[in-house]
Amino acid sequence: MKSIPELGRSIGLSDDDLEPYGRDVAKVALPAVQRAHAASRGRLILVSAITPTPAGEGKTTTSIGLAQGLSRLGKKAMVALREPSLGPCMGMKGGATGGGNSSIHPSDRINLHFTGDLHAVTSAHNLLAAMIDNHLHFGNARNLDPRKVIWKRVLDMNDRALRNVVIGLGGSAHGVPRESGFDISAASEVMAALCLAEGPEDLEQRIDRMWIGFDRDGQPVTPKDLNATSGMMVLLRDALKPNLVQTTEGVPGLVHGGPFANIAHGCSSVVATKTALGLADYVVTEAGFGFDLGGEKFFHIKCRSAGLDPVAVVLVATVRALKMHGGVPVSELGTPNADAVARGLGNLEKHLESAKAFHKAPVVAINRFPTDSDAELQVIRERCEAAGVAVAEGTHFSDGGAGAEGLAGLVLQAADEGAQPFQPLYAETDSIEDKVRKIAQTVYGARDAHFSAAAHKQAEQAAALGLEKLPICMAKTQSSLSDDPSRFGRPTDFDLTVRGLEISAGAGFLVALTGDMMRMPGLPRVPRAEALRLEGEDIQGLMG
Repeated sequence: MKSIPELGRSIGLSDDDLEPYGRDVAKVALPAVQRAHAASRGRLILVSAITPTPAGEGKTTTSIGLAQGLSRLGKKAMVALREPSLGPCMGMKGGATGGGNSSIHPSDRINLHFTGDLHAVTSAHNLLAAMIDNHLHFGNARNLDPRKVIWKRVLDMNDRALRNVVIGLGGSAHGVPRESGFDISAASEVMAALCLAEGPEDLEQRIDRMWIGFDRDGQPVTPKDLNATSGMMVLLRDALKPNLVQTTEGVPGLVHGGPFANIAHGCSSVVATKTALGLADYVVTEAGFGFDLGGEKFFHIKCRSAGLDPVAVVLVATVRALKMHGGVPVSELGTPNADAVARGLGNLEKHLESAKAFHKAPVVAINRFPTDSDAELQVIRERCEAAGVAVAEGTHFSDGGAGAEGLAGLVLQAADEGAQPFQPLYAETDSIEDKVRKIAQTVYGARDAHFSAAAHKQAEQAAALGLEKLPICMAKTQSSLSDDPSRFGRPTDFDLTVRGLEISAGAGFLVALTGDMMRMPGLPRVPRAEALRLEGEDIQGLMG
C-alpha cells in the first residue's frame, strides 16, 4: 500500500492539498478540489448491474477491478465510489468496499465511521429538526403549522421502531406535541444536497431552499426562514471535502457521499466525481443497485444537474444471480443449471434495453465465481453476442486488475468508438405523473403507473408551487423491476403504484414512493452485527 502523500503525488496532489485522517485516509482540501474541477479532462465510466439478489453481483468489486485493469493497461485511472452506511453494514448487507483483491482500503474504517461524513450529515439534519421545534416553542413567528411539518429526524442505523414517533410530550416545557418520525441518514435531503452540490456556495443555496413544512397560509417554510442554514454549513464544512483512499493495487479512489439508490438518488458526490475527472484520464464510478434504480437516477438527476455524461456503461451480472432470476433457490445456486441461467437472462436484457434507451451501448461484465460452469457462461455470452452487446468475464475478485484486463479493453474500445450523448427519457416540461409513467414503462417494463388519491393530490400541489420541472427520484424496491420485491426475473404483467410524493426542493428532485418502500429500513432477523467481533484492534465479520 502507498502512503497517503505518495498516493496524492501520483495524481498531482501536494502534501498541502491533503488533510490526513490517520495514516491511510485524507480529505482533499477545497482549493485542490476547485483546481481539479477547472482542469477536468478525464473520461467517465458508469458501472451498474442487473437487479440484485441475495446471491450477489459484485458491482463495487467490479468497479474497483475495472479501475485496476485500466491501470494495468497503462491508463491513469481512479475510482469514485459511495461511502457505506452503518445501517446495511450492521444489517443484512455487511461491508460495501468491494471484495478479495478488488477492494478499497482501509476497508474497516471506510465501512464504519470513516471520516465522519455520515455523522456530519446526521448532525446537520437533526440541528434543523431541533431548530424547527425550538421555533414552535418560542412563539412560532413564521406561523409554521405544526401539523404540516415534513422535516423528520435521521439516524445512520436501520431502526424500524423509529419510523413513526410522537414528540414534544411531557407538557409545555418540552415542546409542541406532534407526530414525526426518523429516516435513515442516507435518505436525508442533506445527504442528497451534499452529493449534488458543486461546492460550498451551491450547497448553501440548496439548504436555503429545502422545504421543512408549510405555514398556516399553505406557503413553504425553509431553513433560511429559521436562520438555520449557517449552522448546518458549519457542521458540513469538512463533509464537503472528498476522501482519498486506494484500492488493493494502489489505484487512487475518492469515496464520498452515500445516498441509497432505492430511497434516494444512489450516486457518489458530484464534487468527488469532478475532482477525479480533473486528476485522472479515466474515472470509474457506480450507481447503486440495478440500472433501473441507480443508472436511471444517475442520468436523470446527477448527469443533468452536473453536466456529466459517461463515455461507457458497464452492466454487472453473475451466473448465480441469473439463476435466481431463473427460479433457482439460494440453496441450489452451486449446482450447474444452464437452463435456469437462460430463463434469468430476461432480467439482464431488460437492463440492457434501458441503457440503450439513454443512447448508451453497454458492456456486460460477468463477475465470475469458481462454481460457474462453462455451459452457464456460454449461455450468457451467446445471448449477449446475439444482441450485439460486448461481454467479458472477470476474475477480479481473486486476480485483481489482471482478472479485469479483458473487461478494461472492451470498455476502452467502447469509449474510443465515441459514445453518443445521453438522451433523457422525459422532458423537464412533462407532468410529474408522465415522468413517472415514462420511467415505469421504459425502465421497469410496467404496463402503466397509477397514483393514489393522496399522491395525485401531492403532485398537483407540487405543480402549483412551481416544482413540476424537477426530476423524479423513484423510491422502489431494489429486489425487482416491479414494485413487488418477490417478483424476480423480468416481470411484464404489472402496474406501478405511487402511494406518495415527497418534495426535496433543495436537492432538486421529487421522491415518488412506490410499493412498501420505507425511508427507514429495519434490521433482518439475524443482523450482521451479531457476527462482528473485535480481536485486539482487528474487526472480524464485517465483510461476511
